[in-house]
Amino acid sequence: MPVETELYELLGVSPDASEDEIKKAYRKKAKEHHPDKNPNDPEASQKFQEMAAAYEILSDSNKREVYDSSGMEGVAGRGGGGPGGMDAADLFEQFFGGSGMHFGFDFGAGSRGGRRRNSSDSIIEYDVTLEDLYNGKSVKMNMEREVVCETCKGSGARGSAKPKKCVKCEGKGWTFVHSQVSPSQLATSRAMCSECDGEGEKLREKDRCKKCKGEGTVKEKTRQEIQIGKGMSDRQRIVLAGAGDQTPGSPPGDVIFVLKLKPHESFERSGNDLLTTVKITLSEALLGFSRILVTHLDGRGVRVSSPPNKVLKFGETIVLRGEGMPVYKRPEEKGDLYVVFQIEMPDEQWLQSIDQAALENLLPPKKVEVEPQPAVVDEADFEECDIADFGEDEDDWEDEDEEEDFHPGMGGEPDCRQQ
Repeated sequence: MPVETELYELLGVSPDASEDEIKKAYRKKAKEHHPDKNPNDPEASQKFQEMAAAYEILSDSNKREVYDSSGMEGVAGRGGGGPGGMDAADLFEQFFGGSGMHFGFDFGAGSRGGRRRNSSDSIIEYDVTLEDLYNGKSVKMNMEREVVCETCKGSGARGSAKPKKCVKCEGKGWTFVHSQVSPSQLATSRAMCSECDGEGEKLREKDRCKKCKGEGTVKEKTRQEIQIGKGMSDRQRIVLAGAGDQTPGSPPGDVIFVLKLKPHESFERSGNDLLTTVKITLSEALLGFSRILVTHLDGRGVRVSSPPNKVLKFGETIVLRGEGMPVYKRPEEKGDLYVVFQIEMPDEQWLQSIDQAALENLLPPKKVEVEPQPAVVDEADFEECDIADFGEDEDDWEDEDEEEDFHPGMGGEPDCRQQ
């Protein structure tokens, strides 16, 4: 059993986890706590760095062995104290100024800042229609990615040239940064060296590869194809493994397409079910119908016949079994289609063209006056309007108590002031 288990707990793995389990756990945690995905969490950056530090140690078999046997003190000083015999606690004191700031770990002496360059994944949002998700779709597109330079094999160097130790950070890959945390307290922390990008060493201009200009990678145009499967959902990911940018010494990243569903004018989706609204005439509502009720997402007409002597009311809903979305990876199975009825009333022109007295005899009788009648009855004017106007004066309402004058020096400031 390791002396300390904090690093394993940070990544959410057991002390006997395999290298693969540690890698998977770190990737999951890193994506979850990445500062770009948590802009409103001030601690996200710290958590992300701590997990990166934990992974840096546990992914290295030698460092992991030292950590398991001696804990963080062993890692900081390789089992015998820090640089120059400095105690591990003193080492952290030097790095972070004893200011109460917390950054869990140090990578140990001579580690070139613990920086490890990994190929990153490319995440691309791709707009799709509900028709695309219903029918499936194959999409081809031109893309550009970074690939390892063939001339220098990713070293960035010309011929056999070697990088020189960075003068600014003296080969550590990081420099000290001071920040004021209070009027009487100065915090000291580490930051990646801006001169060598955390590498601890740098190629001279004349020693750089001419093709990649010392970067180790060049741009390459590729043509990729993605398959949108029937029944896929909004925000679903399509991963092209290894099709992303390359970084020397690391496997290539992935290209991840995230589907973004556009709103549909006729259908609404929930899981594998669909919902649509259909308008029928007053005659169809009273006397029934048998016609193509819906034009589906694949262009098919769906014919529906209403039961005899069935009166359909406004807002009534029916379900067409097996006419919903295909089930992803089982497209022969489908959800259901729900149809909400709206009734179109005839217009004034139609009313003027028929015998209204005869129509009145056919229709149900009008409602009679309420009994007993109220003691006071006022006559109101009939006026058409838009329901959107309802409540439009709500913002004009003010509490009379808030209209009291405020006089400076007479009882202090009010509780609330308009900004």
